[in-house]
Amino acid sequence: MSLWPLLEPLLAKVQKPARYIGCEDGSQSPQHHPSQVSWLLAYPDTYEIGLPNQGLQILYEILNERPDAVAERTYAPWSDLEALLREHQIPLFSVDTHQAAGQFDLLAFNLSAELTYTNVLNMIDLAGVPVRSADRLPSHPIIGAGGHCTFNPEPLADFLDFVVLGDGEEAVGEITAVVRDWKAGGRGPGSREQVLRALAQVDGVYVPSLYEATFADDLLTSITPRFVDVPAQVEKRTIADLAEWPYPRQQLVPLTEVVHDRLNVEVFRGCTRGCRFCQAGMITRPVRERPADQVRTMISEGLRRTGYDEVALTSLSTADFSGIEEVVRDTVNDPSCGSQISVSLPSLRVDAFTVGIAGEIQKARRTGLTFAPEAGTWRMRQVINKLIREEDLYSAVRSAYSQGWRRMKLYFLTGLPTETDEDTLGIARLARNVVAIGKEYHKNPSVTISVGGFVPKPFTPFQWFGQNTREELARKIFLLRDDLRRDHGVKLKWHDPKATSAEGLVSRGDRRLGAVIEDVWRHGGTFQEWSEHFDFDLWLAALERAGLTLEQFVYRHRTEHEVHPWDHLSAGLHKDFLWQDWRDALDELGLEDCRWTPCYDCGACTGYGIEHVVASAVAPAGGSQGTGQDLATGGEVPVTLLSSKPIAVAAR
Repeated sequence: MSLWPLLEPLLAKVQKPARYIGCEDGSQSPQHHPSQVSWLLAYPDTYEIGLPNQGLQILYEILNERPDAVAERTYAPWSDLEALLREHQIPLFSVDTHQAAGQFDLLAFNLSAELTYTNVLNMIDLAGVPVRSADRLPSHPIIGAGGHCTFNPEPLADFLDFVVLGDGEEAVGEITAVVRDWKAGGRGPGSREQVLRALAQVDGVYVPSLYEATFADDLLTSITPRFVDVPAQVEKRTIADLAEWPYPRQQLVPLTEVVHDRLNVEVFRGCTRGCRFCQAGMITRPVRERPADQVRTMISEGLRRTGYDEVALTSLSTADFSGIEEVVRDTVNDPSCGSQISVSLPSLRVDAFTVGIAGEIQKARRTGLTFAPEAGTWRMRQVINKLIREEDLYSAVRSAYSQGWRRMKLYFLTGLPTETDEDTLGIARLARNVVAIGKEYHKNPSVTISVGGFVPKPFTPFQWFGQNTREELARKIFLLRDDLRRDHGVKLKWHDPKATSAEGLVSRGDRRLGAVIEDVWRHGGTFQEWSEHFDFDLWLAALERAGLTLEQFVYRHRTEHEVHPWDHLSAGLHKDFLWQDWRDALDELGLEDCRWTPCYDCGACTGYGIEHVVASAVAPAGGSQGTGQDLATGGEVPVTLLSSKPIAVAAR
């Protein structure tokens, strides 16, 4: 039964009621049947943040194409609607047909950011489901999760029934089959453990309750299966041929403003540039390109269907797509796509795709360019394997200014391993030099520096690194701020060091942090990724009540053979490869892109029997990719910089 008659009268009392009505172009109204498995795909943040998520949209389409499944969507209600829902005893609902969340067979979350974890608990509770998996009955939905954060799911082990590692396109079908059989068997008393045991047999599916964590002297010593038929190590799922999954075919077009409001087409998965800070680049190996002709088709059909006049070609390093220049030119010159089509790219390789071409394709929305040097000195960039030279940055900036661009954004990390004050002040020096180049062409060029605190992530070479304290991060930011105080052409923005510490706490924590997350949630700590809601004192108080400290999980260095909370899971990377790369980082040695060099035996290709899939056999010039995230918002074009000089390369 639809909850719409109960919900509709409340929408006049909340901000942005369009978040909750559905009705988007591309949305579906599935007809539920007892024989089908019903999925509620959840994004634990607001509608405008969650709707553009491609992972959720892909699974939404795939599941609704199956005869034995239906899928709907839900997003975290903002605090104003949440208060009304609790006051009127209305549960969490789907936005497609406004069904109660507790009536679905599965409630599956996309986890893209650690500070959304308290929202996960809040949404489970709003659904009328016990937040802890041990308290659930066979009549309750099965609670699952996927996404990059699930490569360390241990902080949520007490709350999630299952986790999917890696690509979900094939896994959701196999999970559906298991749950379908469970439903057909009647979901009787005691059957919940049976279905979880069955789910643990699906490749890539991890069931936390079937494993036992052992601790000694405040350290995790092992995570082992409780039953002989449960795998000791869970391997991630990897789609070998992206051409077989041309999704989403019907991208959702919202009725209200959302982030990244444009057509999004994924051109490839994986990255082999080897930036040591970038978890996404490590866990999504190997590279699998979508055929260029398929990309062109998805662009042209998507633009015609949606009415968008902007398309973003998405990946971790879009400029590395072997057919990028031809695809962009074909899109801009395709009359069937309409006039004034704007193409946004997460990163551009300056030699292969010039700033002049970028200016040509961005005429409709040319507002600024984003460069991502990541670190302020060449020494530091060798440590993190971001192998770009200053002269490459200045050459690209000069070309951009000469083409008429006036605004630049430079993105950096601070708190990186071995970082010194000289490295920090190098950020200011780079910014001043960029402004000076701009003044050769324009009266008032502007440069914005965006600085984020570094958080070590699982399955990266930096997973052993002790994160900078919040006091040290603040000191470095203020050092930079004071050095730039008189530079009127430079604007500095930074991420809250307290939020960086909270993210670090959950990123590498074990299942003891479940009590901390639940404590923060029960004391009102939702939307912790939003600055206006973030409350670090809640985290500190919860840690104290649990008898834990930030030093245990965030600030201390790990030893080589210490057991990580994710060691019983696999992203396809050999642990000794990551350790050697960590040692190379400390020795300031770079590691070139393995697509065009001999194999380093990281394990990603050999372990899964998949080689890098590229659309062209022609190797591009060496270089470095962007930040590993799409910064191309508001018409900005993040640019990749190429090194024209030799670098120190680690021997393998």
